[in-house]
Amino acid sequence: MARFVHFRLEAFIAADGRTDRRMQEIARHAGRLAAGLDWLVVRFCALIAAVLVLDVWLGVFVRFVWPLPITWTEELARYLMIWLALLAASAGIARRAHIGVEILPSHLPPEARRWLRLALDVVAFGFFASLVIYGTGFAAKGLERATMIPGWSHFVPFLAVPVSTALCCIQLVLVAIRDFCAAEPPTDATIAGAGEAPRS
Repeated sequence: MARFVHFRLEAFIAADGRTDRRMQEIARHAGRLAAGLDWLVVRFCALIAAVLVLDVWLGVFVRFVWPLPITWTEELARYLMIWLALLAASAGIARRAHIGVEILPSHLPPEARRWLRLALDVVAFGFFASLVIYGTGFAAKGLERATMIPGWSHFVPFLAVPVSTALCCIQLVLVAIRDFCAAEPPTDATIAGAGEAPRS
């Protein structure tokens, strides 16, 4: 009888170890996916920032150096800034870099911190998912309104809302899996896989 109990206990411990390894492997995969998506978003944001700088310089040039009938540089700068700011939100989610009160989570035991983080991610996902739905209708209405930029309707700038919030939803799912399945839930993104991305 004692030998049987000992055998069952060893089997349980082995199965528990395999489960832990599987969970950590899932965390690493989710971390890599989150980092890969973040890699793409950050570089697209850098491209937008470069275009924004060129647009502002063009506006200064045609206004003070060589007057030309180009009136849309200021409006384009606004739209680029909107896209840049909203897209960068998903990068903040991937890094757990958004402003938050960490005094409570940092003092909780690992399991409590794991479940609290997951609950907050679910709430945030609901918020961003509602913005995807609202933003899609908002962008559709922009098709009926023209901008000062030739050939552009307000659909292009308004599309920033559903696109960026959809990216936020995807990142929330990935980081929720990454942090929930980690061996110890982190207070930031410093776990295996979180910083892994394609090299530029």
